[in-house]
Amino acid sequence: MRRRPVRPVGLLTAGALVIAAAGTLAGCASGDGGTSGSSSSSAGPELKVTGAYMPAPSMDTMAAGFFTVTNSGGADTLTSVTSDLADEVTLHSTENGAMEEEKSFPVPAQGTLDFASGGNHLMFAKLTHKPQQGEKVSVELHFAKSGTVKISMPVKSATYNPKTGH
Repeated sequence: MRRRPVRPVGLLTAGALVIAAAGTLAGCASGDGGTSGSSSSSAGPELKVTGAYMPAPSMDTMAAGFFTVTNSGGADTLTSVTSDLADEVTLHSTENGAMEEEKSFPVPAQGTLDFASGGNHLMFAKLTHKPQQGEKVSVELHFAKSGTVKISMPVKSATYNPKTGH
């Protein structure tokens, strides 16, 4: 009795079809924003910085800075800040009137990070010069995922209030 030989070519073709079908199904599952169950937390951050300003400093050696980071994507972290205006720029929080230096600040997914008078703020120390009202200070915000974001921080009056614009 003769047996019919198994052809490896047929098995290879069947295997290729299985792999192709699996790839097609995987492509359907990943989607591009549909209802496939993909979460926005895996999306990259999408940052926008607004409202930046520096009150005209009263001292020759120190100044403060404020701004808002709006994030319409995934979470990020502000890790440091640099500027040609100062040898040192540090991140600070303020709670119950007590200021404390921070190493970083989280930027929540789909959220904001506020640096405002009486709260989180930047401290510019060892100034290269005392900035005057009307001047613009170049600042680089360094984020863990988004890299460096360059902003121009206008110097406002020492009593400037962003809510009133004066």
